[in-house]
Amino acid sequence: MHITSRTHGSRIDGHRRFGSQMSGFSLIETLIVLSLMMIASGVFFMSLQPALKDTRVNNAYNTTLMTMRRAREAAIAERRTYIVTFNSVAVPNTVTMTQAATGQVVSVQVLPNDVTFTALSGLPVGTANTPDHFGTGGTAIDFDQGVSGGAKNAIFFNPDGSAQDINSNSNNGVIYLARAGSLYTSRAITVWGSTGRLRGYRLYPNSSGGSVWKQQ
Repeated sequence: MHITSRTHGSRIDGHRRFGSQMSGFSLIETLIVLSLMMIASGVFFMSLQPALKDTRVNNAYNTTLMTMRRAREAAIAERRTYIVTFNSVAVPNTVTMTQAATGQVVSVQVLPNDVTFTALSGLPVGTANTPDHFGTGGTAIDFDQGVSGGAKNAIFFNPDGSAQDINSNSNNGVIYLARAGSLYTSRAITVWGSTGRLRGYRLYPNSSGGSVWKQQ
């Protein structure tokens, strides 16, 4: 009986020693794991930043384009004139939709704070290289092409779908937006006055080391 008891005790002691060796992590091991997790999180966050910034530019572009389309569609559907006004100074980087007859503001859209109406240095210049050949590529809000005396930052969408300026002239033009200092985030939207047709463009590098606009 005494021998059996000693053997049983040895087994219990062995189990205790084995269990103590296998239970949990040491403080150093825990710190190492936490450090690796923090490094991995930091790398993931840094790699995500460009995508987040690009998403904000896309949102700004889509917001601007959708407001213009909404105004044109409302003008046709309701047989009323709607005005879309772009502002980069008084109320920076806003797109306002207003009903012309009543002056009622239908919506005010604000671009993300790191995206502005801007024609960055490095854009293709000259009429031959601009979206739909409007302007020269150096003016951010450039409507009322070839017309003097109108409001360059406003488009009047009429019940027939056409786009005019404040003086009822056909309003052709282009607007540019981008994130400051990042040329290839540039987007552009053009308007054809006679039909009110809207087109969207994005800037891409070309094989010759320059850049080119491509329709979205």
